[in-house]
Amino acid sequence: MLKISWTQKVTNEEVLRRVGCQRELWKTVKKKKVAYLHVLRHDRYRLLQLIMMGKVAGKRRIGRKRKSWLRNIREWTGIASAAQLFSLAREKENYQKLTANLH
Repeated sequence: MLKISWTQKVTNEEVLRRVGCQRELWKTVKKKKVAYLHVLRHDRYRLLQLIMMGKVAGKRRIGRKRKSWLRNIREWTGIASAAQLFSLAREKENYQKLTANLH
């Protein structure tokens, strides 16, 4: 197809650029994660809310803390605090704007 030999050192990004495609999987994962914030709007998801906020009792593992689901969303959206993110998720119109403008 592109006649790239297996001995050539061509990165995946370069091959995608030559073909004219972009990676869509990462964008899809981001949108799905952010779209899951809807559970913060309803009280029937109380257990799930506690899990998302990281308030489950237990011991922490040894070593570096893993990046949390919530921290990923805060970085992608540019929102500084979790409280702001939760209040935004409760406001349906602003929440929809947030999920639509994610890149």
